[in-house]
Amino acid sequence: MIFESFQVGALQCNCMILACEESRVSVVIDPGDHADTILGRLTHHRLKLAYLLHTHAHFDHIGATDTVHKCAGGVTALHEDDMFLCENLKLQTEFFGSDPLPTPTIERFLKHADTLSFGKYQLSVLHTPGHTPGSLSFYIPGIGLVTGDTLFSGSIGRTDLWGGSHPTLIRSIHKELLTFPDDTHIYPGHGPRTTIGREKQFNPYLT
Repeated sequence: MIFESFQVGALQCNCMILACEESRVSVVIDPGDHADTILGRLTHHRLKLAYLLHTHAHFDHIGATDTVHKCAGGVTALHEDDMFLCENLKLQTEFFGSDPLPTPTIERFLKHADTLSFGKYQLSVLHTPGHTPGSLSFYIPGIGLVTGDTLFSGSIGRTDLWGGSHPTLIRSIHKELLTFPDDTHIYPGHGPRTTIGREKQFNPYLT
């Protein structure tokens, strides 16, 4: 599998590209900014974009979606419960003092336990609300968990923004994420990667 993770935007969102090395079919997760960089990586690897996936619809995770979609295609997808955030990108950017962003057209609503194929690989969708109502995590066999802003190395996502809920977030982490084996890698929406075992042992929000 081709797998790249790189930071985009002022808030350093971890954008990820996963692709089948045989078919060159790919997915992009959280195209938050720097559309040129994302498109450049797709071109570099000669990839065909199947999906533009979002762990949630905060502006720093969805800001480049419209541009990447218009240039490279790919089905745009997120959880329906985050559409109110997607439709209010202008309000989000004003709140954080950022430049306005074009609102992308969402073509598919993802649900818990959905599976998506890209070439010979698959990923599974986990609904992990709390940071936002529609927050998702993705499990990719052989890679690990992409957790967005639900679970970080040594921390958890903030719950003081629109639709956030601390009890819901903690429940999602315990129910959906901590059930994976301890050696499962975690690729969060910001910051360094970690493992399930490390977070069980050291994350102060989970003890």
